[in-house]
Amino acid sequence: MGARDFSVGERVMEMAMQEDIFSARSWLFAPGDSEKKMEKATAGPADIVIFDLEDAVADAEKPRARGLIADFLMAHAQGRDRLWVRVNPLDGAHTLADLAAIMPAHPGGIMLPKARGRADVELLDHYLSALEVANGIEQGSTRVIVLVTETAEAMFTTGSYAGAPRVVALSWGAEDLADSIGASCNRNADGSYSFTYELARSLCLLGAAAAGVAAIETIQGDFRDLDGLRQRAEKVRRDGYRGMLAIHPAQVEVINAAFTPAEEELAAAQEIVDLFAANPGVGTIGHKGAMLDRPHLARARLLLRQAGR
Repeated sequence: MGARDFSVGERVMEMAMQEDIFSARSWLFAPGDSEKKMEKATAGPADIVIFDLEDAVADAEKPRARGLIADFLMAHAQGRDRLWVRVNPLDGAHTLADLAAIMPAHPGGIMLPKARGRADVELLDHYLSALEVANGIEQGSTRVIVLVTETAEAMFTTGSYAGAPRVVALSWGAEDLADSIGASCNRNADGSYSFTYELARSLCLLGAAAAGVAAIETIQGDFRDLDGLRQRAEKVRRDGYRGMLAIHPAQVEVINAAFTPAEEELAAAQEIVDLFAANPGVGTIGHKGAMLDRPHLARARLLLRQAGR
């Protein structure tokens, strides 16, 4: 690493360390037309609960579901920060009605499905800003997670979200993407995702990293396969994902455990931070038979910050 690269890397790292880190391991969906399922999801250990107005609710039931969600949010004012809502896509007929119904109840955040790129987030920001002002909510306080790979068009815009208003996380979807491109299946013979969908996962991760927000893994449809869920969650966490969507309460504790750093990991990260602190100004340093450099320090610091250390 040259002197010029080192100074640029140091500045980037310091900027990243000064930013707030939004952290949520498990994001559990609950259909917005079922008060019983919303209650069960809220009572569990999910970091974020997402009341769904999109795929889980038939068109004819959407008006009733909006009312149920708004009433539920009003009745659970103490915990609303973790109660989010997935609205319908912006290119459809339902989004404004969704927002107009739920924003007076002050949800903790909004999930935007089938986003086509940054312009959709900016349009959503305009809608939310107007509704926040109208309802006495602090402007800009409603956070957003974006589903960034659900259409073929969206695959080409995953890197466009840096600095996008309100966005704290990106996630991806495989089922809607398969529909978008006319695929009959999105899996290989062994059950793994085929190339296009692994590409979507990678583009989501890269887009989140470029934007400085959390990457959230998509759902596992087989909610009974908890061992497979654990293996997948641990794998994507190693890749850089910071949480995962869930479709069933039984998945939540597995996801929480997989995305919670072990004490051994935290101790190792603290050891690296302490080692560089004891040797200020060095670019590389030997440690336990390996050479550590500034990227190792940056990753150690980030892990500790994510764990509240």
